[in-house]
Amino acid sequence: MISVIERNGFIFKSQRGSHCKYVKEGYIVIVPHPKKGIPTGTFMSIIRQSGLKKEDFE
Repeated sequence: MISVIERNGFIFKSQRGSHCKYVKEGYIVIVPHPKKGIPTGTFMSIIRQSGLKKEDFE
């Protein structure tokens, strides 16, 4: 997930605990530290925050 965010122009800004903050032109995306699986609701929230399409993450 983080690789897709970075590939689409987001830049790592900071980290607090297990959450990383990425920024790009008015968008701020908070991504939890990678683990075995990210819950569907969290995944959909990251998509909304990033302004990207679900297909970009496949």
